[in-house]
Amino acid sequence: VNHIVKFMNFKKIDIGVIGCGRVAQHYKKILDSGVVTGWNMVGFYDLITERSEAFAKHFNAKSFDSFNELISNAAPDLLLILTPSGMHYEHTKTALDQDCNLLVEKPITMLSEQAQELGNIAKEKGLMYGVAFQNRLNPAILALEEAIKANRFGKIITSSIHLRWCRYQDYYDDGWHGTWAQDGGVINQQAIHHVDAINWLLGPVESVNTTITNRLNNLEAEDTLVALLKFSDGALGTIEATTAARPEDYEASLSVVGEKGMVLIGGIALNKIETWQFIDSIDSDREIKRKSSQEVETGYGISHGPLLQAVIDALQNNSNTPPVSATDAIETTKLIHALYRSDEIQGWVNLKDNPRSTRLGNLRRQHDYQK
Repeated sequence: VNHIVKFMNFKKIDIGVIGCGRVAQHYKKILDSGVVTGWNMVGFYDLITERSEAFAKHFNAKSFDSFNELISNAAPDLLLILTPSGMHYEHTKTALDQDCNLLVEKPITMLSEQAQELGNIAKEKGLMYGVAFQNRLNPAILALEEAIKANRFGKIITSSIHLRWCRYQDYYDDGWHGTWAQDGGVINQQAIHHVDAINWLLGPVESVNTTITNRLNNLEAEDTLVALLKFSDGALGTIEATTAARPEDYEASLSVVGEKGMVLIGGIALNKIETWQFIDSIDSDREIKRKSSQEVETGYGISHGPLLQAVIDALQNNSNTPPVSATDAIETTKLIHALYRSDEIQGWVNLKDNPRSTRLGNLRRQHDYQK
């Protein structure tokens, strides 16, 4: 049975939100900007009532006393799950059991098998189960995707991720950020977007070798990670990611070196084409930097706008296909676990062995947090 409502004449999509913390503020900013149309906020829930009440007042919606009350009373067409990473599985399962279409902030869940289970439920019910890997919709990343698909690089030689961001200790002192149970470190919280991009564009990854450490911040997981990658096509790659850069966010970049050219996507959110050079140039190359680069204020970038619009458009057209599906996100979660598992054994691990971290997501607490 397909539970997607048949929206007549592109009825506005009623949206509910669970979790009214840091990332919810970014969604608020995107929605306030006017770039997304066809929506109506109907309800908010957060354990800290003042947060949900503030959002409800701002959007002329209602604040609810429980998650179940939000779903049953507000009856949203789409639910945004913006709670801490370790709560995504529980909240997603509750929502799917009550026939909600979903957009979940990354990571989809802490464990890939959880996401697989939830993806199967969504498929059986004909529900949307999307994930917020918004950087896939960045113009610079879409231009790179097109170049790769057109084989403009020829044989890929290397690719690299650099994430040099700043998070101070207060970020990790909220009870869930940086914990193994609820979050993980820089690779599962900040750099997961860039791991997703390199795996989506250039993967699959065959094997990884990782080491992690804490250089400045005090947290259970890591503030700094460096990894080597071997791709299935023989190309090599590197990841360098840290939240111990000071005093601000400097860089979130992805570079690709091939036998026929080199591209570097930089900025602080994969938002600028900094190098775009090919042996065999084409007319569009002259304008590509200008046309496909964006100015952004934070590492969130601005592609939550196109992401939300695509989700709304799909639902209005009776489709349950999101821009980034659960299946896409599962592959990213598997790669994150491989990176952590490599550090745990201090050696290479093969993705074909389906490695799983002994730390990430395995110490779930039984009470809620807010994102």
